[in-house]
Amino acid sequence: MDAALVALGVILFLLALFAIAAIKVAREYERGIVFRLGRLLPQPKGPGLFLLIPIVDRMVRVDLRTITLNIPPQEVITKDNVPVRVNAVAYFRIVAPQDAIVQVENFMVATSQIAQTTLRSVLGQHQLDELLSEREKINAILQEIIDEATAPWGIKVSIVEVKDVEIPQGMQRAMARQAEAERERRAKVINAEGEYQASERLKDAAIVIEAHPIALQLRYLQTLLELGASQATTIVFPAPIDVISAFIDKK
Repeated sequence: MDAALVALGVILFLLALFAIAAIKVAREYERGIVFRLGRLLPQPKGPGLFLLIPIVDRMVRVDLRTITLNIPPQEVITKDNVPVRVNAVAYFRIVAPQDAIVQVENFMVATSQIAQTTLRSVLGQHQLDELLSEREKINAILQEIIDEATAPWGIKVSIVEVKDVEIPQGMQRAMARQAEAERERRAKVINAEGEYQASERLKDAAIVIEAHPIALQLRYLQTLLELGASQATTIVFPAPIDVISAFIDKK
């Protein structure tokens, strides 16, 4: 009788272990990829509660949430032969969990390597000015290439962003000098444009005065009023040109 109870207890214990090993739970963002005697089952398990056959089935959990991948800094030579150090970040998620497990050994490592090589290749085809000013365009090119390369692994790359671009100190000083020279050029152009417009207005004023000589007299009186209102100790009175011309003619 005791032996029977012991045997029954052992059986119940084994059944409990079997049930614990067979019952699995997957979260909403998880899927279980099951291999039965080495063969892939057609449908992933989860989310929720499901059963596995102990010893026969082996499960691999796959996270379906968006993954943030930091691309390590890469040494890149741009198209105009400028050495830069660039790092980036990529956001991707698994859309086909079976392919992510079966088609590639380690999808995280593979995606990181593809991102690094693509970053060096794409940036090497652009000039430094494009890298600094056309960041969105370069991000779109990186996203498209990396997404196409990782699609057979069941991965969807949604965003790739170039974060930091480190430029050598010598190049930074050269760019600063170039920017300063550009600002000086613009200032000179604006000043020349202002002088040209002022000369145009003076020409128009001269034409008006030539057609209406009384306008010069009015301007003369206005100048006298302005001089009278000033606090200068020395005042020079302008003389009309016609008065001076009379003395010149006598000579």
